[in-house]
This record gives sequence, structure tokens and C-alpha cells, in this order.
Amino acid sequence: MSEKKHVQLDLIRRPRRLRQTQYLRDLVEETSLSPAQLIQPIFISDQEEPKLAIDSMPGMDCLSLGALKQECQTLIQLGVGGIALFPRIHPDLKCDSGREALNPDSLVYRALRELRASFPELTIIVDIALDPYTKHGHDGLVETGSQAPLNDETVELLVEMAVLAGQAGATMVAPSDMMDGRVGAIREGLDSNGFESVLILSYAAKFASAFYGPFRDAVRSVSLDSANAIDKKTYQLNPANRREALLEADLDEAEGADILMIKPAGPYLDIIREIRESTELPIAAYQVSGEYAQLMAAVEKGWLDLEACRNESLISIRRAGADLILTYFAKSFAESVAH
Repeated sequence: MSEKKHVQLDLIRRPRRLRQTQYLRDLVEETSLSPAQLIQPIFISDQEEPKLAIDSMPGMDCLSLGALKQECQTLIQLGVGGIALFPRIHPDLKCDSGREALNPDSLVYRALRELRASFPELTIIVDIALDPYTKHGHDGLVETGSQAPLNDETVELLVEMAVLAGQAGATMVAPSDMMDGRVGAIREGLDSNGFESVLILSYAAKFASAFYGPFRDAVRSVSLDSANAIDKKTYQLNPANRREALLEADLDEAEGADILMIKPAGPYLDIIREIRESTELPIAAYQVSGEYAQLMAAVEKGWLDLEACRNESLISIRRAGADLILTYFAKSFAESVAH
């Protein structure tokens, strides 16, 4: 029996040459990921306990103001790029008009003042929307029986919220409401009150997504699966629409946004890429609570490797074009690279 002759393919290009060793793979790696590019969302409340677990988001807690300062110190030491604050307001303070959002001594403004006094250089992002403050859970003012917020009346309140956040020490305000014209109005309000250095991180393309449920649980807003489930499709984007997302980003840039954000991140990588190619502004993406929760649930079942899947999900968002990522994995990623 004759020996089988080895056939060598006549190939000029062999891409696998660059994958032979970890050193070579690192040398030609196209996309980087570092803690400095990540923002840690943090939930806060006036609770007595330092931490309260969020059942739908394993590993995440709602923090007291004392625990918040300790957490920020840790995040700074780990090199995380900044934090985004989200308040869990006591139910007695909620009403249909969300008036607690305009209280200068409300939870988020007190937290801001304490953090700014302790950490002058920390990047602190403040959400500008009414949903944590309203009984109905909408991001704006609504008429009785309606599911459609009043646009211009809501924008007036958002401007006041942004100015209060600027007074308290916010680095950026992040209007997440998707009302028309709110970026321009907020820019004018900040500038006319002497806060021209406060940045606007606009939720330029925030989709009416099914992935927000755990977040609403965390801030005790109206749940997607409650008897009082609400419909936000009259103001958040249709997940089927690409061109509409580009239009929203163009409008926010024209109105003075400093950074444009896409939310959610993972299901909308194509939108991140298209907006990246249409603007010179920095691009942010929000890896939302549902993205985090589904991965953590699979990990708890033993079906996925946490570190590998976490890193792959984050690098894919960066590869799509995001300069910075709001992610509940910011701290754990930073811890992993610090060791």
C-alpha cells in the first residue's frame, strides 16, 4: 500500500499565521477594552441598610448614600471611567406629576453633592427623566388615561431637573425620556444658568425595548409584567426602525448633545455602527439590565462562562463603534483586569 502523499495548498495568504500565538494575536488585536471606557450604573435609595439585593439583577445592589461613597472609592481605584446614578424613590414621594424630581434636596441631588465634595474629578452622570418619580411610570407628564406623555410640558420639567443636577455637581446630564426638542432646551437652560461646562449625554436612540424590565424592578417603577404595565411606544423608538434612529441622532447633535447614546446595546449593534459612521461625536452605548440579567441567569444555570461571555459582549459593543459603555459589568471587568 503506497503512502498517502501530503498535498500542500498553493496559498499566498494564510491568515492563520497571525493567530499562532497569544503574542501575535495581541499584536494585531483591532479593538481594545479598558475600565476607563466603562461607566458603572448605580442604584441608590434612602434605605438604612448599606446594600439591598436586586433580585432580577444577580450581583447588583441598591446602595445607601454611605455605601455609595465606598463604592465610588473602589471604582476610582479600579480605574472605571465613571458612574451613572439612578434613584429608587420612596413610594410616598411619587405622584403623577413627578414633583420630587424638582426638589433640590431630593435623593439624587444630595448624593451628587456628597460625591462631588469627596471626589472632585469623578465623572458622574445623572439620568434626566421622570419615570423614577411618577406613579404611572412614564418618562414624562401624562393626562389621565393616556399613554402618551405631553411633550413640551415635560421638556420644561426636564430643563429644571438638568439645572438642579448642574448645581449639585453633575459632570453630565443624560436625558433618557425621548421627548422631542429636549436636548436643545436643556442646553439653553444649562448655559443660561452658568453651567455651560456640564455635558449632555443624550439618549439619542432609545428603543422601546423588552430588555428594560430588571431596571424598572430596581428603581421600583411600573413593571413590564405588572397589572399596570405601561406602553412607551409613543416616545421610544420602534425596534424595527433604522432610519428613524439616525434622524434622532442627527437632531440631538444639531441641538447641542456632546455624546450620543444608543440603548440597548447588544441587540442594536448595527445602529451603533451606523451612527458611528454618521457623526464625529463620541458614541456611548448602554448594555441594559435585561442584557445583564439574561447572561447572569445563564451563568447561574452553568450554561455559560461569565468572564468569557461578559468580555465578548463588551468587546462587540466597542467593535461596533461605541467609545464608552454603560454596563453593570464595569466593576467586575475592572476587577478581572486588575488581578
